[in-house]
Amino acid sequence: MSETFNEPRLALNRIYTKRGDTGETSLAGGQRVAKDNLRIEAYGTVDELNSVTGLARLTATDAGLHDLAAILLRIQHELFNLGSILATLPEDVHPAQPRITPVESLQLETEMDAMNEVLEPLRSFVLPGGTRLCAELHVCRTVARRAERILVALARHEEVPADAIRYLNRLSDAFFVFSRWANHASGIPELLWQPNKAASAAE
Repeated sequence: MSETFNEPRLALNRIYTKRGDTGETSLAGGQRVAKDNLRIEAYGTVDELNSVTGLARLTATDAGLHDLAAILLRIQHELFNLGSILATLPEDVHPAQPRITPVESLQLETEMDAMNEVLEPLRSFVLPGGTRLCAELHVCRTVARRAERILVALARHEEVPADAIRYLNRLSDAFFVFSRWANHASGIPELLWQPNKAASAAE
């Protein structure tokens, strides 16, 4: 079942307000909270993830991997939807407010399964690299994991949508598969972890 959400109604005429100069910010419902509040940390990290996803999308476009770039653009929209719901206390959520649903996680699973069909089974852990895009997607993966950890911590104290945690868990896995697929599509071998390449192995 598809979901239709309200379009944003914003008028950002002036970016600075000076209201955050004392270390507080406002949630979507108007509540003032400290900027190091776990909820702020959660959607702030999702915002960071959106930024690095945008960087990877541009690199995918430059590499001619337009299908992957389209997926990453969709993910950026989904991350904004996730940020919207995290910036809102449960009692203030509007029925038509953008959010993450099970559909988003299922779509990631479908895309991972399709990409995995052309990848060789892993025989070792991989290092970020091979292509710049692969390395950038690993940055996305690790930021997604951090966002997930923060959300799990928040869920110990406040109500957090289960779909949000599930999505971040699935998204970090997806970035890993995307990173492998990016090297494959570019004809670049993966960099495998070799424990004996460490400096101490030469002693």
